[in-house]
Amino acid sequence: MYADVVLPLPLDGVYTYNIPADLELNVQVGCRVLVPFGTRKVYTAIVMRLHNVKPDYATKDILELLDQTPILLPDQLKLWQWIADYYLCSIGEVYKAALPSGLKLESESVVESNMDFEAEHPLKPSEQLVMDVLSEGNGKKIGELQRSTDLQNVLPVVRRLLDMGAVVIKEEVRRLYKPRLLHCVRLSEDFFDETKLVQLYDTLEKRSPKQFELLQAYLTLSEAAFAIKMQNRVLLKEVSKSQLMQAVAGSPLSAFNALRTKGIFETYDRQVGRLDSSDMEGEIFLHALSDAQTQALESIREEWTRRPVCLLHGVTSSGKTEVYTHLIKQTLDQGKQVLYLLPEIVLTTQLTERLKRIFGNRLGVYHSRYPDAERVEVYQKMLSEKPYDILLGVRSSIFLPFKNLGLVIIDEEHEQSFKQKDPAPRYHARNAAIMLAHQSGAKVLLGSATPCLESYYNVQSGKYGFVALKTRFQNVQLPRIEVVDVKELQRKRLMKGPFSPQLLETIQAALEQRQQVILFQNRRGYAPTVECDVCGWVPRCQNCDVSLTYHKNTHQLACHYCGSVYPVPAQCPNCEEANIKSHGYGTERIEDLIKEYFPQARVARMDLDTTRSRLNYEQILHDFQQGETDILVGTQMVTKGLDFDRVSVVGILNADTMLNQPDFRSYERAFQMMAQVAGRAGRRNQQGLVILQTRDVESPVVRQVVENDYESLFREQMQERELFNFPPHCRLIYVYVKHRNEHVVEKLSHELATIMRQVFAHRVMGPDTPFVSRVQLMYIRKVVLKMELSAPMNEARERLLQIQRYLLSQPQYHSAQVYYDVE
Repeated sequence: MYADVVLPLPLDGVYTYNIPADLELNVQVGCRVLVPFGTRKVYTAIVMRLHNVKPDYATKDILELLDQTPILLPDQLKLWQWIADYYLCSIGEVYKAALPSGLKLESESVVESNMDFEAEHPLKPSEQLVMDVLSEGNGKKIGELQRSTDLQNVLPVVRRLLDMGAVVIKEEVRRLYKPRLLHCVRLSEDFFDETKLVQLYDTLEKRSPKQFELLQAYLTLSEAAFAIKMQNRVLLKEVSKSQLMQAVAGSPLSAFNALRTKGIFETYDRQVGRLDSSDMEGEIFLHALSDAQTQALESIREEWTRRPVCLLHGVTSSGKTEVYTHLIKQTLDQGKQVLYLLPEIVLTTQLTERLKRIFGNRLGVYHSRYPDAERVEVYQKMLSEKPYDILLGVRSSIFLPFKNLGLVIIDEEHEQSFKQKDPAPRYHARNAAIMLAHQSGAKVLLGSATPCLESYYNVQSGKYGFVALKTRFQNVQLPRIEVVDVKELQRKRLMKGPFSPQLLETIQAALEQRQQVILFQNRRGYAPTVECDVCGWVPRCQNCDVSLTYHKNTHQLACHYCGSVYPVPAQCPNCEEANIKSHGYGTERIEDLIKEYFPQARVARMDLDTTRSRLNYEQILHDFQQGETDILVGTQMVTKGLDFDRVSVVGILNADTMLNQPDFRSYERAFQMMAQVAGRAGRRNQQGLVILQTRDVESPVVRQVVENDYESLFREQMQERELFNFPPHCRLIYVYVKHRNEHVVEKLSHELATIMRQVFAHRVMGPDTPFVSRVQLMYIRKVVLKMELSAPMNEARERLLQIQRYLLSQPQYHSAQVYYDVE
């Protein structure tokens, strides 16, 4: 018997392994197996197919079967294959992204010293340093060696030592996921005889008071009296060791160990989950819908009878979430599961609390800020006999196993956070979720106040159903938007840093009325650039083609592309003048300035720097929700779906940074971001105020935001996109080329474009140098392919991959990378 398996590597196709006789009856499609790959490495592979056709090459044996039942369902396998085909990547890359790390065991190289090695020549200092570290024994991983030796690059040193036989390399398989164990205590079965127990009681009470107290506490905690009379240990309530030791104040560990040594106590480990195991059932109490919401709910159900996908276009604060909640309840009543997708982790906090109150422990949450062990347990629970009925998560949630999916809700469906940028698979979670629902026979509801233009186009063309919800809940008015001409105020020297007088006045008025304020600045850090005022020198990243951002809290310059940090120079390295100054405003600087202008206000900041962990952003949102924060400064995180009662003022500090992006979607995204952040204002019983600061007050997008005129934006953008043939009028594929040598990447990209034109003719544009043309020491070029919607994508994929294989087979391009970003 043979198994075709997929490995978590960027490799095309599957690999065939021999199934050892003792595993033949147990291996199933969808199970994980450990397999050797290459000369030394070991990986966790997924079985895709079982057969008895011997391949025309020598096969290796499967080393170990990791699952007794499949962890991958047939619908998941189909989705993996669709993503690989549509987004032009390997199925191995999909596998690597789809499963939590704890489910993917792989070997890691460990360097050990060779005890039989005798040096013929004196070792170099760096080589001797490595040998000294290894002489401590137990071997070291490459990363550990790097840290222990402080060498800039330890790999060449290890290679030299390996060549001379001074070290050997072994492979160790790491098990990343370890189940949480509870250390428990139970009474030995010998003392289930009441006479023996009474004798033990008397003995311990006289001779060992501490041991007597522990025994007495155990019998109380375990509720053992009835069980002992019945001589039935199963009836005992489980007691953990920590619980027992806490029950007896000042009880030494030696007393516990003595009871165990005497055979009175036995200890054992029980596997316990990290997930919330409470029996909270929820209230299943749904708020009554308004007339508009009721009409929307009925219209959605009606649209689903004609089309499986429906777009709900509801203005901000129209109560879309309440409509979702009623639809979830109806789906659960049918015995089916719900996938509820959100674009940002930060949104899950508020929504989790809201849905938990209604649905209790039927709700599960899944995102990358959870520890990997918790993500493993969520995955395992979805495979269990009692999976979550509702799964709330971000884009990676589409890869979870759903046994009976009935509804997929994609909230804020316009958000670009649903698109995976790097690494592959560069999928769009909205499109992939629609495909998942199609394979499962489930319905899809897309919701947004500012829908993606492609989704709205699908409505216009009859592909999607459509329902509008145009009034805010309880008829609260949409916020009033005042546009402030920053250019004119700067000319009159009325601006106070990044703040207009109007904005400062409205903030002061809001604070006096005990209202809250949100300030939106879509740049993090203290200052986007640092510059020498004498010669104009700007510090740039050594690895990427970008200027560095100054972070005041750490007093460092940081690259927001590769994460490298640099010290702030005391003087300019170019002209040696001590005249280096920061320019521009990031959220960190905005926070400092606001504290200066409003010292009495409680200010918080929400951006990537302040929300590194789940607890960070949960605390920020909790404080703002409870009114413990007056002013919240943030990046695009504050624009998305958050619901706060007391926010009366929203300030958009610089609309121009969104409008002037080199992207055909920049106007669409600017409208969406400004409309969404404006929607945070005045969500309860009063009209909010938005101060929109810009240097281009005549911009059509600014006018459309002020008038909340989505239809006008759609018409104008569709005319432009049709004229220049951009989505949704074509299928757009970016082909990227990367290499460490700029000359090589230039030559390869031109050769790629030339061959592509021979196949795809006028559909090819480029090669072009991207806005950021070097990241992590890799130079980048881009070729654009515009395919007609009617063109066969499978054929296009095969042609592109043939071209890629041909070019990368040439020796001068072996180390180059070619990859694709579809739509």
